[in-house]
Formats: sequence, C-alpha cells, structure tokens
Amino acid sequence: MKLNVLKTDNDVLLNLATFFATVAEKSIADNGRFSVALSGGSSPKKLYELLSTSFKNKIEWDKVYFFFGDERYVPHTDKDSNYLMVKTALFDPLQINSSNIFAVDTSLSPEGAAEAYTEAVDDFFDGKPLQFDLVLLGLGDNSHTASLFPHTPVLHDKTASVKEVFLQDQQIYRITFTAPLINQAHHIAFLVYGEAKAIAVHHVLEDAKDIENYPAQLIAPVDGDVHWFLDEAAAANIKH
Repeated sequence: MKLNVLKTDNDVLLNLATFFATVAEKSIADNGRFSVALSGGSSPKKLYELLSTSFKNKIEWDKVYFFFGDERYVPHTDKDSNYLMVKTALFDPLQINSSNIFAVDTSLSPEGAAEAYTEAVDDFFDGKPLQFDLVLLGLGDNSHTASLFPHTPVLHDKTASVKEVFLQDQQIYRITFTAPLINQAHHIAFLVYGEAKAIAVHHVLEDAKDIENYPAQLIAPVDGDVHWFLDEAAAANIKH
C-alpha cells in the first residue's frame, strides 16, 4: 500500500489524474487497451472533469474501456446515476465511443442487472482472469467503498462478480463489484479528501480489522497494488 498525502484537494486530483494517465499509457503499450472501473460521487466528478480537459491529449481515449465499480439502481437519466454523472463530466466532453462504455443496465431487476453486468465483465476478459488495469474507489463517512456498505451480506461474498445490495436505511438497491473482483485488479486507487473523511480513513487504515463496520478494509489486492490519494485534512488522524 502506498499513501500519497498532498496538501490540498487540487493537489490530490492532479496527482491521481497523473497516475491514471501513467497506468493508461503502460496498459495500452503492453496490451493495446486500458480497462478502468470508475467510482461515483462528487469527488471523482472533479477528477473526471480534470481528465477531460487538462489530460484530454495525454491519453489514447479510444483505447480506454470504462466500467462502473458500483451504480445506484436508478434510470440512467436520474440525477443520482453514476453513469449520468460520468457521461456529463467525461464521456461527452471526450466524445467516447459507446462501444467503450459498459453501463449497468438498471432497466432490469436488481438481481438481473448484477448478473448481466457480471456477464459483461466476463465477456470483456474473454476467458482470461478478471483483472482490471485500474479500479477507482472512494470512501464514505461510514467507511464504505464502492457499494460495500456496513452490515450487508455482500461483504462476505467470495466470488469475483457483481452483486445487488439492498440498503435498509435508505430503502434502495445498489449494484456493486464484490471485494474479490476489486482485489484482482492490477492497480486500485482511493480518492479521499476533506476533513469529514478523516475519521473513516483512520478506521480503515489503523483500526483492528472489522469489515462489518469498516468495509473498505476488505480491499487488499491479490497481486496488484493499492494507492491512497489523500489531502492533509483527510489524513489528519493517521500516523504516516
């Protein structure tokens, strides 16, 4: 694990965008393509806006294949849709070909959407190990990542797949990569900034293992590496 602690949120975003471009360049050079699983939320939106502007000419975008590490079970036109957010911030500005974008089909049942997305991942890797070049993750105030929420059954799923998750407190479904699928990635990057995240960061990185309460502790790559991109405020409660 590598901790990258930067002074400001803008420094964090620039460093992660540079890391994204570096991994993309190497993956394309080695394999002719770059596969990335995106995260949702307000923090990555700023990353995607940076990638679509300052990094527009630094990446061979036609060789990048986009998946979603998790998605809200809402239509693609809904304001809460991760797909819609990324479409607006990244796909449309860069004119990404639709064949390079793998969205979760939320018109299916939650279980059907998860099964169909698992099949899409399997088909993409075509019999080879399900190893994304990069998985981008965030961290919730409650120490969740992707849609691996505290006290949900998916935390104990041992399959490298995509599953539906029902959040009792919100009475909504989400679709998420399981921890084993995330952990097969070559590179995993957490994007976390702001003082509101400091307690969660401390729990995940320094407290005793307790995946029921701190699900992001499940993220431990099998053969790859995990990088944390933090600002000083988010890292305030850790010893580094």
